[in-house]
Amino acid sequence: MEERLSLSRMLALSWLYLAVLVLGSWVISSWSFAWGVLVGGVISIASFQVSYREMLRFFRSLEGQPAEKGKKTKKGLIVKFWLRLFVIGLVLFFFIKFSSINVFGLILGLTTVVFTITFSALGVVWGYYFSRR
Repeated sequence: MEERLSLSRMLALSWLYLAVLVLGSWVISSWSFAWGVLVGGVISIASFQVSYREMLRFFRSLEGQPAEKGKKTKKGLIVKFWLRLFVIGLVLFFFIKFSSINVFGLILGLTTVVFTITFSALGVVWGYYFSRR
């Protein structure tokens, strides 16, 4: 089960899913729509990777630390989260304002990691129920 939920597998599935989405949207719709899907997907996957690394650092820093140090680390994690969210918002604003990007394609691309996590979880549930446990 852990193999199905590993970060490297989820990232690979995210990139594969993004490639299929971009290619499909380019064939079905237009390059502007596909460009939006690509930009949104890259932003989503990059944010997922950065978030994962920050959580690993946070948990490693808590090992063997006193409670006061843990509170400071928690505040730092929250500040980094909001800073990352603000940067993503700025990047999206600039793409929407100063580029001929399709907003609906951008939204579809931003859902790349959400769909990957959902499909991975459904795969684990499917495997659990049909493994005759």
